[in-house]
Amino acid sequence: MRKTPLLTTLLAVSLLFSACSNENENTAQAANSLLATNEIVLTSLDKKQYIVEKTDTGLTLQGAKGKVVIYDIFATWCPPCQAEASHLASLQKKYKDKLVILGISVENNIPDEKLKTFKKQYHADYTLVNSSENMRLIDEVAKQLHLGRDFGIPLMVLYKDGKVINYYQGATEEEFIESDIKKALGK
Repeated sequence: MRKTPLLTTLLAVSLLFSACSNENENTAQAANSLLATNEIVLTSLDKKQYIVEKTDTGLTLQGAKGKVVIYDIFATWCPPCQAEASHLASLQKKYKDKLVILGISVENNIPDEKLKTFKKQYHADYTLVNSSENMRLIDEVAKQLHLGRDFGIPLMVLYKDGKVINYYQGATEEEFIESDIKKALGK
């Protein structure tokens, strides 16, 4: 009679541990899923990857500590976006290692060739990203700035160490942008 309770106890203990194991696996998968949603991976035209992490205070670009990061949300067909491209290129050249500009197109599934043509035609000599993650970043920026879904472009958002410095909607004078860059860099 003693064999049955021992066998039952062993079976119950093994089921208990296997359930805990599955629960731990599910918890780990949920945690990894949550971590993955806090990172946005953007891919540039030259196939370099940029990882943006969502935080409570803003967006942090990996490898850009101490630098000003500009997310320029634009479209290739937008005249003010076209006009600002050379100004952004001028600022990128002037502030080289202290500034990172990422041009993020609102156009879904735009061919790389179209972005390369835009880059060449409008002298957009800064990083243009073309990724399935573009819209995730754009949505996050709009959410953090409380802009809603139908905001005007170009939208330029300046960050330093994950915190918003300022943002501009529509055509903006290069001098205004540079003034904010200088303040953020302590100049």
